[in-house]
Amino acid sequence: MPKRPILPEEPDDAALLREALKDVAPLPDPGRVLHPPARRDPVAAQTRRDEQQVLQESLSGEMSIEAMLEAGEALAYLREGIDRQVLRKLRRAHWVVQDEIDLHGLRVVEARELLVAFLNEALRSGRRCVRIVHGKGLRSAERTPVLKKKVAGWLRQRDEVLAYCQAPPPDGGSGALLVLLKARRATG
Repeated sequence: MPKRPILPEEPDDAALLREALKDVAPLPDPGRVLHPPARRDPVAAQTRRDEQQVLQESLSGEMSIEAMLEAGEALAYLREGIDRQVLRKLRRAHWVVQDEIDLHGLRVVEARELLVAFLNEALRSGRRCVRIVHGKGLRSAERTPVLKKKVAGWLRQRDEVLAYCQAPPPDGGSGALLVLLKARRATG
């Protein structure tokens, strides 16, 4: 067997660096104070996404929620005595959705029981804005939403419900509602 030539050993990178920097002297201290970098304000990522979504919708030519309300296709409700700006803010996702429940596919009796329990817990926990998914009715016998009108009626009966409107398309569209609840009163 032929012998392989012996290659010189590769020098260690750290050793090479030390050798290259052996004559380097540190710079004299200029007496400056180094301040830590300034803290940046937190980025409101959800607000940025919401603004981008509004821009996309305005450029897409799709029907706006306001236009759909005028056409009678979208559910919306505002309790008497509440400023219309509240409904406008709710449509524009001014409040962050803090919880949600999915009722679609349930029977009416089951849906009502779950909705009541969900709203009671949301109020007890101090949640202001919730999403209720009622479905679009695509699997019903007549292919029409069964729970949509039921949920709307149930919500109108609750004094704690200030307003509701159809959710934006990415959040369920005509198959879901955004609901604004009264603020919990401070105790103590």
